[in-house]
Amino acid sequence: MRNIYYITRQFQNLSKVGSHRTMATLAGAEYEELSQSSMECIALEHEFGANNYHPLPVVLKKGEGVTVYDIDNKAYYDFLSAYSAVNQGHCHPKIIQALIDQASQLTLTSRAFHNDCLGEYCKFITEYFGYDRVLPMNTGVEGGETAVKLARRWGYDVKGIPANQARIIFCGNNFWGRTLAAISSSNDPTAYNGRCHCPYS
Repeated sequence: MRNIYYITRQFQNLSKVGSHRTMATLAGAEYEELSQSSMECIALEHEFGANNYHPLPVVLKKGEGVTVYDIDNKAYYDFLSAYSAVNQGHCHPKIIQALIDQASQLTLTSRAFHNDCLGEYCKFITEYFGYDRVLPMNTGVEGGETAVKLARRWGYDVKGIPANQARIIFCGNNFWGRTLAAISSSNDPTAYNGRCHCPYS
């Protein structure tokens, strides 16, 4: 297996290249080992997709556990785990079965209704971590945004901070997402000025 990080340095040069790129311009050391199929997939993304990311030159097709496979069935260890979104591994059979079971019964419940699972989940999480209440979010950046809103609400309503005087302190050069609040909290110019070249792009 090839370590997906081995080719990171080769690919860093792509961030210095213009955003619009077709298959004819996909050249260089980082593409030398790619198959025609991989080149075609990457070229389509470059031509028709917004170029705000600089992914590694690997076209993934499937995954199982800690292993991912490209469209030519080359195997890689996945040390990135979608920035920890799949730190349980790919296609865990219990998780897949839970998804199938739920999707075959009820696709989605908006917060306009109650459902038979949310209360049970909230009870389990709060008891497990010793919290009073929980407010589930879909993503990490939504969790961060919600934490900011909760902190402001607590400051104004509980602590009694005068209107428009609350301040929230963030670490310098931070990166915790690409929402408006997330990029506004960073003093790194690449987070809010021009094209983002942060390491997670």
